[in-house]
Amino acid sequence: MPAAQINLDPSWRDKVGDYLLAPPMQALAEFLREEKARGKRIYPPGNRIFAALDATPFDQAKVVILGQDPYHGPGQAHGLSFSVPPGVDIPPSLLNIFKEIERDLGFARPRHGCLESWAKQGVLLLNAVLTVEAGQAGSHQGRGWEGFTDHVVQTLDREKDGLVFMLWGSYAQAKGKIIDARRHCVLRAPHPSPLSAHRGFIGCGHFSAANRWLAGRQLAPIDWRLPELAAVNC
Repeated sequence: MPAAQINLDPSWRDKVGDYLLAPPMQALAEFLREEKARGKRIYPPGNRIFAALDATPFDQAKVVILGQDPYHGPGQAHGLSFSVPPGVDIPPSLLNIFKEIERDLGFARPRHGCLESWAKQGVLLLNAVLTVEAGQAGSHQGRGWEGFTDHVVQTLDREKDGLVFMLWGSYAQAKGKIIDARRHCVLRAPHPSPLSAHRGFIGCGHFSAANRWLAGRQLAPIDWRLPELAAVNC
């Protein structure tokens, strides 16, 4: 996967560019090319695959929200975990995230699901797997993305201090086992999916907890409100 052809913030290119040239990533790139040649539709669009790392530079990252893989419906995935572009219906898991923010912080639920404003404030919205075949959830798991995103998490854990990691569900929590909880704030809860949100995600208080942690380190808190739809650019 030639690093020169990837939309990636320079700070991340310095950290993970070499990994993108490794054999597992070259094999992944070949797999994606073959799938497209067969007429498979792949989400998100190619220029958005690394959007999480492009929107949140390494030096600015303060909070990490780990997702699993991109949404597989038309127009949903745009490279940020849990986020959808303006004009796309808010998916159920994201709606439960907004419900918890409303309960936790008192902010009214937004009318769109674009989380770009979080990313610009230092919230890395990272999926474990960065592509998916249309209509086939989990179809690109085990193809090499997990090694790359493990490398991203390991780099954050090793080279930064005092990050907030939000690990929702068993998948994210397993991926987060490499995180040093002595140096970072690790918040765990069930996944916000409708199947599990009411087993502890609703009521977890992660958004206020993250801001208390950041304030305690003299860092600006995250404004978890989203801008009005007319002001959204993502």
